[in-house]
Amino acid sequence: MTMPRHRDTRPLHQQVAAALRALIMSGDLAPGDQLPSTSQLVAQHGVANPTIQKAASALKDEGFLRSRPGAGVYVRDREPFVVGAANYLGPMPRGYSYQILDVAEAIPTADAAQVLGLGEGEAAVMRHRLLLHDGEPVELSWSYYPTDLAAGTPLARRLRIRGGAPRVLAELGWPQDRFTDRISARQPTTAELEALNLPADVPVIRQLRTIFSGERPVEASVLVKGAHLYELSYEQAIPDAPRRDP
Repeated sequence: MTMPRHRDTRPLHQQVAAALRALIMSGDLAPGDQLPSTSQLVAQHGVANPTIQKAASALKDEGFLRSRPGAGVYVRDREPFVVGAANYLGPMPRGYSYQILDVAEAIPTADAAQVLGLGEGEAAVMRHRLLLHDGEPVELSWSYYPTDLAAGTPLARRLRIRGGAPRVLAELGWPQDRFTDRISARQPTTAELEALNLPADVPVIRQLRTIFSGERPVEASVLVKGAHLYELSYEQAIPDAPRRDP
């Protein structure tokens, strides 16, 4: 049986914005490039002038485009903000900071509880933070630690931890040695949209990160960031790959 083919029923300005956004994110429209003229975009996309204006306005709100008075519309100056997914931010690299929003015993999300091996309704120590870069919100995080490990430790106190969770867990005899990520995308909740200062209709990237010490999961973190300006970067060696001579 042939599956039915779905047509793009989005408003035309959203279709045009999506096409331009894809060119910017791929680098085909590079940082600093001038956007083609409105008449060129009208001819290219077969839409009316107001549709192009509305698409450009949406991309300006998202930070992809900026206007130079009397000179035209240009692609944002910087490359996408690349987040090294395998890097722990401690000590904080230049330009990064974070706010502790809450520290408490709390019921984890169902998927975080599952990877930690917690029973239904079982609480964990939660650290809820907002990561910023140059003062702009980048990521919301909820990190959960089994109470038998974290209760009574600095992880359970509302304070900054020198060396972060990796140092505390190592001192407890549970050094972090690997992690897994599950990544999905969805529309933000109202709280996420407001905390991350997201434009309307921008999805978020959600990571569920499980950190292990040996075979035991010692941390499960839910990481949420806007998908419009950020990319995740992973690097993984291929086991048993043949080596080439220099």
